[in-house]
Amino acid sequence: MRASKLFFPTLREVPKEAELISHQLLLRGGFVRSHAAGIYSYLPLGWRVHEKISQIVREEADAFGGQELHMPVLVPKELLDETGRSAVPVLFALKDKNKRDFFLGFTHEEVVTDIIRNSVSSWKQMPLYLYQIQTKERDEPRPRGGLIRGREFTMFDGYSFDSNEEDLDKIYRANYRAYGRIFDRCGLEYLAVEADPGAIGGSENHEFMLLTEQGEDTVLRCNACTYAANAERAEVPEKWATEQKTLTGEVMPEWLKTENALREGTTLGASYSKKPTSDFDSILSPELVSTPGAHTIEEVSDFLKMSEAKLIKSIVMSAGGKPVMILIRGDRELNIPKLARFLGEKSVELAEPGIVIDVTGAPVGFAGPIKPAREIPIYVDNELRQGSNYVVGANQADSHLVNVTPGKDFWVTQWGDLRTAVPGDSCPRCDEGRLTDARGIEVGHIFKLGTKYSKDMNALFQDVSGQKRPIIMGCYGLGVSRTMAAAIEAHNDANGIAWPISIAPFEVAIVVANIKDEAMMTAAQELYAALKTKNIDVLLDDREERLGVKFKDLDLIGVPVQVIVGKGLVEGVVEVGLRGVRERTEVNLKAAMMHLVALVTDLKEKLNPKEPLE
Repeated sequence: MRASKLFFPTLREVPKEAELISHQLLLRGGFVRSHAAGIYSYLPLGWRVHEKISQIVREEADAFGGQELHMPVLVPKELLDETGRSAVPVLFALKDKNKRDFFLGFTHEEVVTDIIRNSVSSWKQMPLYLYQIQTKERDEPRPRGGLIRGREFTMFDGYSFDSNEEDLDKIYRANYRAYGRIFDRCGLEYLAVEADPGAIGGSENHEFMLLTEQGEDTVLRCNACTYAANAERAEVPEKWATEQKTLTGEVMPEWLKTENALREGTTLGASYSKKPTSDFDSILSPELVSTPGAHTIEEVSDFLKMSEAKLIKSIVMSAGGKPVMILIRGDRELNIPKLARFLGEKSVELAEPGIVIDVTGAPVGFAGPIKPAREIPIYVDNELRQGSNYVVGANQADSHLVNVTPGKDFWVTQWGDLRTAVPGDSCPRCDEGRLTDARGIEVGHIFKLGTKYSKDMNALFQDVSGQKRPIIMGCYGLGVSRTMAAAIEAHNDANGIAWPISIAPFEVAIVVANIKDEAMMTAAQELYAALKTKNIDVLLDDREERLGVKFKDLDLIGVPVQVIVGKGLVEGVVEVGLRGVRERTEVNLKAAMMHLVALVTDLKEKLNPKEPLE
């Protein structure tokens, strides 16, 4: 490509709306242009990068038997009704002229399952793996970061169909390896972490994160083993023994003895865990204290001159439309995805203030687990098994109870891991490790769906014995446009983008110092033509611009290898340099083509995947 013909409208100033460096450089370098929040056009440079990433993804999917197809952006509403996903809040909804309801595709599980249920009927037709690279539409409430979180974006989405769990395991592992190879080839340092499945659902799943300070997600990883997880998913283990003990009348509050306090299917006191002796020795009796105007944990902590760690948050939630009370330590945060998995509910959210008052008999800010106005299940985070004499709301305005011990002073319906893990927590996989944190950008996510969609959509097959069974599925997503932005977050400097050579818009740029010098232009054009015969992606900068302007533009758009045809041509040499490296090497013009081919090959070899295909 000749730079004089290339459309790449660069910007010298940083756009005000761009916060992340990737967003700034994509706009400044003429890779994309914005039309509305989260909606972009890819200009020629941007599309070249986009398609190089797509091709890497395509090659790795094809390598383990993937077959590419293309599904529609318009998705009939009735397909999503079958799985209950037509109420997903990020959907773009529309009607055609016949008033039929459609959505713009935000993912395609229902569409591909519809294809399979009408085409696959026997175990002999599986395993099967289909994929596409296609535009997705999501009505994100807060699009940000340019291509990091847009409302329209490009995604690879693969779908596996199997007749048994063993084959699902094989294809899941194949995808796991392939994703690692893709990110290696794109020059990205990644971390595979356990994650929450979100709206996709399913059981086992992993996110592939690019670690960067600008990341949207918090990643927790062990400093002693390989455990890593998104903070939404990270487990918090109990590290002390929990011997079960039935309460006696001497320590059980009178109100717990009433028939009204008994939970269906449980034994009185069955959820009470024995405390260490030191804790029992110091247990006190609850005492009512006045806390006028102190609603929040911080306000109560300040008023009582007590650490937030000695307070308990009593949070009334709506789970499946029914109120429940969740207790966590005052300095911790409730993990709602964890809670939803724990309760087995799809819909878990904060209860409305009116429900809080109805359940507890007190305004928001004074709820507590002792004698609420209505009987309510009480789920308590495991961390509160340790210690005693906490502060809780008293279920009356401007009042709290001090010296409250979970399990002794109130009934615990069930203990569980309900809080968000934090740095310093023990590792759930090994005995020695502690969790450390980092920020990351999610660039890929793989899921074992099992029969979640095939059951809902009646996608059945006949097994070896002739029985009808739901097809076992997996799905595998990778953000092509997000990977493009993530690569910039990882590879940039003060002068612009430093693309890995595998996804750079051009591998080599030939800069002509003076286009009016006939000898320079002839040498540059001959070298340009020779490199093209060797399938080198080369840009000839033949613009009538100052040499300094050309260098700035090439650094901005991130061409990895730069060749200068200038004054050295008198001595039969050209200068060859790498993006971001000051020193340049003089190379004989006659040997320049082979030197550049070897250099490009070597740079690509360095990105060879660390993870073997098998």
